Amino acid sequence: MPSEGGCWETLQALRSSEKGRLCYDRDWLLRGEDVLEECMSLPKLSSYSGWVVDHVLPHTQVTPPSSETSSSPSASATEQTSVIPKSPIRNSALSLASSSAANGTKDKHESQLTEPMVLQSPRGIKVEGCIRMYELLHRMKGTEGLRQWQEEQERRVRALSEMASEQLKRFDERKELKQHKEFQDLQEVMEQSSREALGHQEKLKAEHRHRAKILNLKLREAEQQRLKQAEQERLRKEEGQVRLRSLYALQEEVLQLSQQLDSSEQYRDLLKLDLTVFQTRGNQLCSLISGIIRAATESGYPTAENQAEAEGALQEMRDLLMDLGQEITRACEDKKRQDEAQAQVKLQELHMQQGRPEAHKESPAPSQGPGGRPNADLQVKVEDSTMQWYQQLQDASAQCLLACEGLTSSKDSQAKKIKMDLQKAATIPVSQISTIAGSKLKEVFDKIHSLLSGKPVQSGGCSVSITLNPQGLDFVQYKLAEKFVKQGEEEVASHHEAAFPIAVVASGIWELHPRVGDLILAHLHKKCPYSVPFYPAFKEGMALEDYQRMLGYQVKDSKVEQQDNFLKRMSGMIRLYAAIIQLQWPYGSRQGSHPHGLNHGWRWLAQILNMEPLSDVTATLLFDFLEVCGNALMKQYQVQFWKMLLLIKEDYFPRIEAITSSGQMGSFIRLKQFLEKCLQHKEIPVPKGFLTSSFWRS
Repeated sequence: MPSEGGCWETLQALRSSEKGRLCYDRDWLLRGEDVLEECMSLPKLSSYSGWVVDHVLPHTQVTPPSSETSSSPSASATEQTSVIPKSPIRNSALSLASSSAANGTKDKHESQLTEPMVLQSPRGIKVEGCIRMYELLHRMKGTEGLRQWQEEQERRVRALSEMASEQLKRFDERKELKQHKEFQDLQEVMEQSSREALGHQEKLKAEHRHRAKILNLKLREAEQQRLKQAEQERLRKEEGQVRLRSLYALQEEVLQLSQQLDSSEQYRDLLKLDLTVFQTRGNQLCSLISGIIRAATESGYPTAENQAEAEGALQEMRDLLMDLGQEITRACEDKKRQDEAQAQVKLQELHMQQGRPEAHKESPAPSQGPGGRPNADLQVKVEDSTMQWYQQLQDASAQCLLACEGLTSSKDSQAKKIKMDLQKAATIPVSQISTIAGSKLKEVFDKIHSLLSGKPVQSGGCSVSITLNPQGLDFVQYKLAEKFVKQGEEEVASHHEAAFPIAVVASGIWELHPRVGDLILAHLHKKCPYSVPFYPAFKEGMALEDYQRMLGYQVKDSKVEQQDNFLKRMSGMIRLYAAIIQLQWPYGSRQGSHPHGLNHGWRWLAQILNMEPLSDVTATLLFDFLEVCGNALMKQYQVQFWKMLLLIKEDYFPRIEAITSSGQMGSFIRLKQFLEKCLQHKEIPVPKGFLTSSFWRS
């Protein structure tokens, strides 16, 4: 039994032999029984041997046989040197396979240089050749099949493309046929509609000719009627102009008579005669004449009834003046008799040589109204102190205008540019004030304050300062005050809520620059004398247009503005004044009092109630003032304010109603309803647009 180590060496040698390195197929029995047939048959060369010898053996390197095979050198030499005839047919058939096989086996031959390739049997050569031939044929067959498949697919694509093209042609033909049919149908419908329209048009033409005949007849009749009406209107206008001139003449005569009534004031103290009744009635007659003229102007031209009413008022004024003259004559006679009696008494006393004791007789003071007036009769003229204050403001305004006359009337181009820049810098910020947010309002205020303080401000893309001209400050102050009043006249008159933002800026500027506040009052009193309150009197020799301007009316080309427009402007300025006296700039020091506070509003209300009312004007201004400032006055004066409202209702309403014509009752009814509602609820509502704390936070 050999040793275990020798067995392992034997197995290792077998594994390293040529047969040990062969790969065996375990399933070779399944391929058929002819596998063992080669072992029993005689060896013979295959028909593929020539090809193998030509293509395989030249690429192999023959190595000397090993020691194990040296015993049979002749047999191996015979096999290695055996000549296999070449077949050109096989060479040409297998040339492609040899080229591909050469590339595929090049690396294998290089890696096995030490292992010789030995042709062992014709069966192996045949198998190898079959494999190579099979691979070549299979590749050629696959290439041919792919080529045929590609040609088949191209034929199918061409067939499908031709079929789609034919279908598209058919579709286009059907579409064109359908469009042609639709066009024919539409053409037939249009022709039918055209025939119907022509028939309808002919019918309308016939109707139009018939109506044209009728209209021509009516037009001729209307033209005749128009000419007749135009002639009547011309005659009416001529009569109206004649009546209007007559009314103006009557008004002028009434004003002259009223002036004569005023001139009789000198007899009041001399004769101890009460002339209030005559003066009151004279003012009422003047207001009546003015109301008649305004109503007639608004309606077109005065009627015969207006002229008759005015003539009646003139006759009553004449009678009133005549009665006054008789009263004065009678009072003079009584005074003369009293003087004579006193002279006789003195003579008797002298004769009796007795001293005459002095007797002082005091008459009881009449009951006073809210403004220190007798309740029985009202004043016609404004108080002397108020008139003096009014005149001081007008003088200050005239002095300011005179101070900047050199700048306003300069012909120098540089001075003109400075004037325009300063005017824009002063007026444009005021024009921008409206119901904007509080932060924007503060920017406007700061810009105006900086301009008045001499600091440069931006206006129109350039820097502007009052230091550019010695008269710059006077000019800016005058124009600024004028612009504030103009905003009340225009902006507040159209938008009542705008009174409060404009007023709070004006109040703040007034507090820091008092001269601007005085100029604001001067401009306000000049444009709206009722804000004093002051009723200008007609003076002898004064033109009627000048007197109307003094009353606040705008007169252009001898034409007085409409009463509605006049009241609208007065209302805007009174609302601005009522807002100024109750508002104070919230960003100020708050240490000083209001420069023109609610006490001036109380004074204005008391003085206007001490004066005779004017038709349509007094009721309008009272309503505007109380609606804007009533709530603030109620909180300030409380019980006294309610007493004032009761006095207006009980004593002043009858006086307003007595001088108000039926066509001017709107303002009176509005004031009456507002006052009755406030007295009923015991509360004056906060005016619309009043500036609250939320306004300044926005």
